[in-house]
Amino acid sequence: MASTRRTFMRVAAGTAVAALRPAMPLSGQERPRTTARLIDTPTLRIEFEDSGPATGFPIILLHGFPDDVRAWDGVVPPLVAGGYRTIVPYLRGFGGSRFRDRAAPRMAEQAAIGQDVIDLADALQLPQFAVSGFDWGGRAAAVAAALHPDRVRAAVLVAGYTVQNVFAPSQPMAADRARAFWYQWYFNTESGRAGLERNRRELCRLLWQTWSPTWRFTDPIYNATAPSFDNPDFVDVVIHSYRHRLGNAPGEPRFEAAERQLAMRPPIEIPTITIYGRDDALVPPSTNDAGDRAVIRSLIDRRLVSGGHFLPRENPEAMSQALIDVLAARRV
Repeated sequence: MASTRRTFMRVAAGTAVAALRPAMPLSGQERPRTTARLIDTPTLRIEFEDSGPATGFPIILLHGFPDDVRAWDGVVPPLVAGGYRTIVPYLRGFGGSRFRDRAAPRMAEQAAIGQDVIDLADALQLPQFAVSGFDWGGRAAAVAAALHPDRVRAAVLVAGYTVQNVFAPSQPMAADRARAFWYQWYFNTESGRAGLERNRRELCRLLWQTWSPTWRFTDPIYNATAPSFDNPDFVDVVIHSYRHRLGNAPGEPRFEAAERQLAMRPPIEIPTITIYGRDDALVPPSTNDAGDRAVIRSLIDRRLVSGGHFLPRENPEAMSQALIDVLAARRV
C-alpha cells in the first residue's frame, strides 16, 4: 500500500545524512539479491525486477520502445556490487505490467509514463531515488526528474533531455532525418496499427537493426525480449504514444496540466549526466553541450560513448559507471 507524503517526509528526514550512500558493497562471496515482483499502483500492476541490498540507495532503470527489462542486465551487476538497489520495471504495455482497470484507456503519453515512475516509487515506499532510462524510459526519467526534484535525486539520461511539447505543430525535418522516423508516421495510420498488431516481432527487430546499425545482437538476445511485445496492451499503448505526440490522439484529461508544464521545457535541477551513443542512427549525437546545459541546471557531465540507440545493452559499462559517478557527485 502506498505510503502518505507525510510518511515519506519523515523517512526522508530520518535518513537525510545517508540518503545517497549505497549499502556496504557486496563481497565476492555474496550473491546479489534478485527478485521478480508485482506491485499495484493506482493505475497499473507493474512487473519489475528488484536486485541488490534492500538498504541500498534505489535506482530505477527504465527501458524504451521496443525493449524490456533485459536491456539492463549488464548494467545491474556493477551497481549491486557497489551496494545499490536496482529496480527495473516493465513499462505500461510491456511484459507482465497490466492496467488494473479493464475499462481504463490504454494511453502512453509522456506525462503518464513519467507519473508511472512516481507511482512505482510510492508503492515501494521510496522517499528518494535515482533514475536512468533510454528512449521511452529516458523521457519518463526526464519527466519525473523535472516535475519531482524532491523525489528524484540524480539522473543519467540517454540522448539527453527528451521532454516534448505535444501542443506545438510538428516542424519539417531534413529528408534523411525524416526517413529515420518513418515508423512514427506509419503508426499514425490504421495500416500501421494493423501492421504492428500482426508483425510486431518482425517490425521491432527491424527497429533494433536500423537504430543501432553497429550492434550485432543474436537471435537468443532478441528472443529473450520479444515475448514482452505480446502484452495485450502493447499495440494500444504504442499507437497512442506516437499519435498523441503528433497531435492525432487526445491525452488523458488528468495529465492536461502536466503536459502544459512539460511543453514549457521545465529545467532539470538535480545532478545529471547525459550520455549519447556515437552510432545512434535515430538520435545522432551532437558534440555541442549547449542544448543540455540550457535545460539541465546541474549537468555533471555530457558523455559520448561507443554504441547506438540501445545503449544499456551495447555499452553497459559506460551506463553503470555514469550512474556511479552521478551518485558520487550528488554526495559531495
